[in-house]
Amino acid sequence: MNAFLRTGLWLGGAALAAGAAGAAALWSGLYDVGADAPHTRPVYAALEYARERSVATRASAIAVPADLDEAERVRRGAGNYAAMCAGCHLTPGAGPSELSRGLYPAPPNLSRREVDAASAFWTIKHGIKASGMPAWGGGMDDAHLWDLVAFLGRLPSLDAQGYRELVARSDGHAHGGGEDASGDDAMGGHAHDDGARSGAGDAQGHGAGAGDAATGGHAHAHDEAHPPAPKDKAAPPAQDAHTHRDGRSHRH
Repeated sequence: MNAFLRTGLWLGGAALAAGAAGAAALWSGLYDVGADAPHTRPVYAALEYARERSVATRASAIAVPADLDEAERVRRGAGNYAAMCAGCHLTPGAGPSELSRGLYPAPPNLSRREVDAASAFWTIKHGIKASGMPAWGGGMDDAHLWDLVAFLGRLPSLDAQGYRELVARSDGHAHGGGEDASGDDAMGGHAHDDGARSGAGDAQGHGAGAGDAATGGHAHAHDEAHPPAPKDKAAPPAQDAHTHRDGRSHRH
């Protein structure tokens, strides 16, 4: 047996052994998938590289609108950021939120990071598997997604006051395809107070309202359990009146 064949057999055997060991580790449940147990460095590096290359490859074919820097786009995108993104990706001057602390990998603080427009658009539209980043394209049209990207381009230059003012001037939470005729979000079944332009979070608790987003967190509104209101006592059934021989009418 020549050296080339021996080397091939050795490599093949090593690959089979490694595959068997990996399968055994998966079956045994040894790998901790809890969000509070970080990946090992090799696993994290591999996942991060795969994510970056996947997004970059797909975003390379996306044409960025020429008017992305227009103030009107930024204004419209502010309300959606406050409602859908701020709870995880934070706001100017704010610390980590309840959501951002609990997610792994930790979502980037977009108030301190410049983004590539095409990559941001693809990520917002399609989401990232097993990361906590939703695919918002199912409930938002591309025009509103680009408005959100436009706001991300402005966000790092805003301070806390500027952020609040911009959100207050926005149209609030507007999907552009996710609402029904009444103005409620047909995807999540929640209403938006456009008059107040609050940018309230969705029904699943994702995101934060304008006031909450400005502080970097979101507030939970826990409804206290109230016993059901007592039902009115049923009125006694009507009974027929009848007349006795004495001429008097009686009702029992």
